[in-house]
Amino acid sequence: MCRYITTREKFHEFLAAGLKDQKGDGEESAEASTDGDNGTAEEPTGEPESKKRKADDEAQAEDNKQDKKKMKGQNKSRPHMKPHSYDDRRLCPSLVQERDSKCFYGDKCKFIHDVADYMSTKPADLGDRCYLYDTFGKCVFGITCRFASAHMGPDFKNLVKEEVCKTLGQKEMVRNSLDKELQRRLRKRQVTFSRSETYLKSIGAGKAKGGANGKKSGSENKHATTDAVAENSQSPLVKTIGPLTDADIIKLRPCEKKQVQYAPRCCVQCGNLPFRRVCKRFGADITCGEMAMCTNLLQGQASEWALLKRHHTEDLFGVQLEGCFPDTMTRCAELLNQNIDVDFVDINSGCPIDLVYKKGGGCGLMTRTNKFEQIVRGMNSVLDVPLTVKIRTGVQQNCNIAHKLIPELKKWGVSLITLHGRSREQRYTKIADWDYIDTCSRLASPVPLFGNGDILSYEDALKARQTGVSGIMVARGALIKPWLFTEIKERRRWDISSGERMDILRDFTNYGLEHWGSDTQGVEKTRTFLLEWLSFTCRYIPVGLLERVPQKINERPPYYLGRDYLETLMASQHVGDWVRISEMLLGPVPKNFSFLPKHKANAYK
Repeated sequence: MCRYITTREKFHEFLAAGLKDQKGDGEESAEASTDGDNGTAEEPTGEPESKKRKADDEAQAEDNKQDKKKMKGQNKSRPHMKPHSYDDRRLCPSLVQERDSKCFYGDKCKFIHDVADYMSTKPADLGDRCYLYDTFGKCVFGITCRFASAHMGPDFKNLVKEEVCKTLGQKEMVRNSLDKELQRRLRKRQVTFSRSETYLKSIGAGKAKGGANGKKSGSENKHATTDAVAENSQSPLVKTIGPLTDADIIKLRPCEKKQVQYAPRCCVQCGNLPFRRVCKRFGADITCGEMAMCTNLLQGQASEWALLKRHHTEDLFGVQLEGCFPDTMTRCAELLNQNIDVDFVDINSGCPIDLVYKKGGGCGLMTRTNKFEQIVRGMNSVLDVPLTVKIRTGVQQNCNIAHKLIPELKKWGVSLITLHGRSREQRYTKIADWDYIDTCSRLASPVPLFGNGDILSYEDALKARQTGVSGIMVARGALIKPWLFTEIKERRRWDISSGERMDILRDFTNYGLEHWGSDTQGVEKTRTFLLEWLSFTCRYIPVGLLERVPQKINERPPYYLGRDYLETLMASQHVGDWVRISEMLLGPVPKNFSFLPKHKANAYK
């Protein structure tokens, strides 16, 4: 590694020289860019060299001190550019989809209806091949696609590959989409939650028996929940079409519910669908969607329901819910149980975000045990799939409470527990406490417990599996190096080349265009998620450059020059270089494009 280490100035000079070479400007050679000077002539000042150097060093130190003071923490109020803001002139969907009928809104429609006028102002295509057209035989975005030249016929007609379409048939690639009729009923509050209402009435009856203050003992709470489950089993049957089964008459007991064979597996959590597909290809066994707010799901928000989508390649998939009240969480669980296809539902009681915690959700549930119990029991009573819980060691840094909570979670009927070895105050700093995770895994037995924290190599995974955990969950490690799952399964270090890493990013962009769209909105949304991901991948140090293996997750690499230009570019923590990588895959950014990363230390000024 020593022979690759360089300074900040030389690092950026090397990248700038490479950019000039790519543009055909050969004024400066790459060899000169790695020398000690910066290539600019300095005017004589009349001062001794030693005095001048000392003054410059002091000034540089003062500037660095001010930058460190300002540029730390998170960009909590960073502006978000909506994808549609990059596309002011949009074509009417009736023309994009080539419908036989005219636009429903007629003259009141806010979109463009003149195809020739739209094409005269449409941005130039980004390439001559469309991933959607090549893969599915038809691009549903038609002439609005940024690769439309690959499938545009005469008179701006969208071409179709009939053979490819017939081969794929009616195969459902993505499940759990929000039905328009269900969305309308949710917005008008016409959806009934009979099983949830039965359980919530039992809670209210228990509070009434507990006295004016609503407090009751744990035994009374348990009896009330048991009564609720019994009443649920006697609830009126819903009329269905098809043969009568035992499940239509007899309600399953918790022990009879379908269980997922968890151990020994790896799980990646909190990822968008294109990223989960990348991880699945590298060997992730269980995938879980991003955290969804239960209140937004109950209101029928399309953006929140999009977090529940499941690709057909995800054989074991779960959704993650956040909430702080028994009524909303129980109703949301019943809603999902009836309308989407999942293998488990996870309660995120480990989220450290202030917005969530201050409302009583996330880590706040760990200190609100009465509400937590009502949520778990209520969701268990309406779900036909296993219910899992993710927690942290505690809220305060030196006050662990997970070991007290885990025995209670076992009583409440949780099927699996995931423990992150840090407290809320720690967030993602310091080292995860795997000794404490080991202790908690013994308390959780026979309920499986997954450990989470600081897994970045197969050595870390082997060390974690030497504890009593049933499996491991990978989060940030997968963001830094998604091929980590292959390393764990094959028990080897993968010295992956920059070209192979570029292919991974290219696959992600293709999956993103398939998921978010290949029009201007979809391209820029894919670019935004790609840039967010690059803020993690830049932390990776190639195995061939390391002096000491393995790399630790909280270690930040020094400035170094890679084995080729692309590897050096991928190591940059500068936003402008991330944008350059995105332009290699998705073409030039729009004129009004802006991107501010989550962390101020990486902000572009």
